Amino acid sequence: MLARILNRLEEGVISLLLVGMTLLVFVEVILRFGFNTGFLWMQEVTLLISAWMVMLGASYCLKVGAHIGVDAVVRLLSPGPRRIVSMIATLMSLLYCGLFLYGGWIYLEQMHMIRVELEDVPLERWVAHSILLIGFGLLSFRLLQLLWAFASGQASGFRLADEAGDALRELEEEQGKETGT
Repeated sequence: MLARILNRLEEGVISLLLVGMTLLVFVEVILRFGFNTGFLWMQEVTLLISAWMVMLGASYCLKVGAHIGVDAVVRLLSPGPRRIVSMIATLMSLLYCGLFLYGGWIYLEQMHMIRVELEDVPLERWVAHSILLIGFGLLSFRLLQLLWAFASGQASGFRLADEAGDALRELEEEQGKETGT
């Protein structure tokens, strides 16, 4: 239940951020090149939105298996050892997230304490940069889900994007359409 709500919320926020960033960049380009003017705050907001999209997108891509990875050696392993190696990689990733959560907490705490605002937007920096905790928290949640899938035997390895395989399948489909098979 919680995972389903989190999934929908994550997808919705990423979609809204993408739409917002696209509109901001479009307006900025029109203003700059069409009217030789613009707003300074648009660049800062666009940069913040892209940071939020990257952090939320990392979690989302882990959920849907859209990350790329080098797994040529791991694929040679049988399912048991592959699962163990995947669990070790997941634990190391959780450690990495933990370090960023700890460092992010210290950074945000200091920004909150000294009340520094963004350069062009009247918003405190700790609020805008809170994506550090949110993003790495979500990524940790996804990694814990993955670790549980490995531990319970539901998965033996990471689901990774296979761009080369996808490109070959698309090429074969195109060739099949051309030849009529």
